[in-house]
Amino acid sequence: MSRPINAMFSSRLTVDLDALRANYRPIASHVAPAACGATIKADAYGLGARDVAPALYEEGCRTFFVAQLREALAIGDTLGRDAEIVILNGLDPGAEAVCAAHGFLPALNADSQVARWRGLARALGKPLPAVLQVDSGMARLGLNAAAAEALAADPAFAKDVPLRLIMTHLACADEPDRTANAEQLARFQEICSLFPTTPSSIANSGGVFLSSTFHCDLVRPGIALYGVQPHSSGTPMRPVVRLDARILQIRNVEAGVRVGYGLDYAAPSRRRLATLGIGYADGWPRSLGGVGAAWHAGKRLPVVGRVSMDSMTVDLTALAPDTLAEGDFVELLGPSQALADVARDAGTIPYEILTRLGARSERIIVGHKTAAAAALETV
Repeated sequence: MSRPINAMFSSRLTVDLDALRANYRPIASHVAPAACGATIKADAYGLGARDVAPALYEEGCRTFFVAQLREALAIGDTLGRDAEIVILNGLDPGAEAVCAAHGFLPALNADSQVARWRGLARALGKPLPAVLQVDSGMARLGLNAAAAEALAADPAFAKDVPLRLIMTHLACADEPDRTANAEQLARFQEICSLFPTTPSSIANSGGVFLSSTFHCDLVRPGIALYGVQPHSSGTPMRPVVRLDARILQIRNVEAGVRVGYGLDYAAPSRRRLATLGIGYADGWPRSLGGVGAAWHAGKRLPVVGRVSMDSMTVDLTALAPDTLAEGDFVELLGPSQALADVARDAGTIPYEILTRLGARSERIIVGHKTAAAAALETV
């Protein structure tokens, strides 16, 4: 990557908003006539929700899903008035008035949440819309079938809380052949029949690429938008994130020299090693010690020794001696190494890698600019 070096950072995280939008478009086309929302919880999986949300809004997205009220508050001013923000975890006790004042939609997950939201509606003397989340077999969040049936039978509930959506969550959507997917859909459809005029949603990223019966009225992709293929079928996703780390020091070591904490690695022969300015405090997994790699010009640079808090060491021996110098950057995520590759080597999933990155990296946003940002540049 050719760009001015910022001496304040030892790593840089690049987010491509054009790639993000390019991932949204085929998903939206694939699920039509169902609507396509976007899951932007955890600061848009670490990419920056205040950049991601308006880019997707201008692509036509109108329903956004966050996990917590504070996440909704952080992006509310970046979207048009016709956008809806759904709070998936519902509301902590006492947060109802703030949520209502901003027009957000809580996902009501338990009888206690329903009671508090209805209580506020009655205290204000006006209906308060919401989303109803039901449990179709994951045993995590959501009302059970009996509780949902009780609400459907209560005519006062529909007046107090007009439902904008009824939703549930798939436990095995990334495994298309699991019978649990069809079982959850059947349970969900049975509950939805109690609310025949309310739109429904079951599909996350994996669900988008199951059969069209999973699309319902609205899908809510997350990880697919950010460049990760949820399973082998479906449209390939464009990478949205790149991560590069700076070389702090280069040294030649002789055979037998040991490296890093615990002295786990011993050089098998004369090696040329580079210490990079990134570690587990930056979200780069400690488990990549001895198994992970950096890359340069298509050459794999194995991690040697342990990943420490602020640094790690890689082997440059495969490169010509003058290829890299102190201060140069090497690739950790990019054309040579995808999120799925890193997750595999770290023994985890791409979600965890993505959401932990960037705590101390320079954040670079490329590609799309919102109309508001472009207007400011002309002032």
